[in-house]
Amino acid sequence: MNATLLSKSWRADFPGIADWHYLDTAATAQKPAQVIEAIARAYGEDYATVHRGVYARSANMTLAYEAARRKVARFLNAYSDSEIVYVRGATEAINLVAHSWGGANLKPGDRIMLSVLEHHSNIVPWQLIAERTGAEIDVAPLTEDGRIDLDAMQAMLTPRHKLVALAHVSNTLGSVLDVRRAADMAHAVGAKILIDGCQAVPRLAVDVQALDCDFYAFSAHKLYGPSGIGILWTRAEILDAMPPYQGGGSMIEKVTFEKTTYAPAPTRFEAGTPHIAGVVGLAAAIDYIEQISLGIIHAHECALVEQAREALQGLNSVRVFGPEDTAGILSFEVQGVHPHDVATILDEEGVAIRAGHHCAQPLMRHLGVEATARASFGVYNDENDIAALVRGIERVRKIFG
Repeated sequence: MNATLLSKSWRADFPGIADWHYLDTAATAQKPAQVIEAIARAYGEDYATVHRGVYARSANMTLAYEAARRKVARFLNAYSDSEIVYVRGATEAINLVAHSWGGANLKPGDRIMLSVLEHHSNIVPWQLIAERTGAEIDVAPLTEDGRIDLDAMQAMLTPRHKLVALAHVSNTLGSVLDVRRAADMAHAVGAKILIDGCQAVPRLAVDVQALDCDFYAFSAHKLYGPSGIGILWTRAEILDAMPPYQGGGSMIEKVTFEKTTYAPAPTRFEAGTPHIAGVVGLAAAIDYIEQISLGIIHAHECALVEQAREALQGLNSVRVFGPEDTAGILSFEVQGVHPHDVATILDEEGVAIRAGHHCAQPLMRHLGVEATARASFGVYNDENDIAALVRGIERVRKIFG
C-alpha cells in the first residue's frame, strides 16, 4: 500500500495538524472536521436534553442519542444495543465493572488475572476491588518480544480465577492479543474476561461475538472522537444482573424515601445528564472511520510502523521495544538520553511524541527502564512524519553525542 497517497488524501480532514508532525495518537487522536462539525451542531442548533423533554428538539436529540447507541452496537457486532453503556471513558468502564460486577461476585480467595503490560486503568481498579473483597491478583508474564504470554497464563489459571482483564493492544508496545484464545482459556476455568480495547478500536475491526469476551471497553477520543465519552459493552445476561454503579436521575424506575427501584440496563448505569454532544461526536467518528474502513487504516499504520522501525533500528544507540508486527505504536529509547529530553528536542523540530511511563509503570520495570519515547500513528500520518522523526533523533544524538 502506498502510505503517502493514503495519508495525504485524509490529512486535510484534520484542521488541528496542518504542518505539525503529530505522532501521539495513542494518547489521543486528532479530530476530523466532520466530527468537530457534528459536535458544534449538537451544541448549537440541535441542542436539547435527552429522554426528558416532550418538545420536538428534545425528542429529535433523543433519537440521535439512541441511534448512536445502535451504531456502536453495530460497530462492535454486539448482540443488542441494550448491551451498550455510555461512560466517560474506558477508565470509568473498567471501574464500573470492577465495583459493580466485582463487588457483587468476588469474595475472599477468588483471583483476578492481569498481565505485565496493562495500563494503570486496568490495574488500579482491580486492586481497589481486591482490597474490598479479599480477592487476590495474579500477573501473566510477557514473551521475549513483548506479547502477553498466553502459554504461561494458561498454566497459571485455576478455577479460583473469576476475572481475566487484558489489553487488546498494548498502549506502549503495540503488541496485539489473541483475544479469542485468551477468552477460551478464561471460560475454561469459569472466569469472565474483560478486554481493554482503547488502542484496538481505532485500528482493528472488533467483533465481540467472534472474540467471545464478556466485557469490552474503549474511549472515543482515541477513535478520532471527543473526550469525555466512552463505551462499555457487556453481555446482556451479565449486565442485567449487575447492580447500579452510581445513583441519581435517569437511572431510576421509582423513588421513595423507603425504597428505590432501578431502570433496566443500560439505563441503570447512566445516572445524570449524559455527555450528549460527546455521543453525537462518537457517532460521527464511527461514520468517519467506516467511510475509510478499518482494514485500510490498519494496513496504513502497519506500513508506517514498519518503515519507522526499520529507520530507527538503523540508528546507532537507538533501542526499539516490542514485537515486529505492532499495531500503530512504536516505543524506543535513545541510549544515554532521557525520553523527556528526546521529546523536547523533537518538539523543537515540530514533532510531537509521548515520553514517560505511559501509565504502565510495571511494564517499564519489566523493560528495565524508567520511561520510553513513543511514536504512535493515525490515518493522517505519512512518510514525511517518519522522516521528521528520524531527523529529530539524529539531532538528539548530535546534542548528546
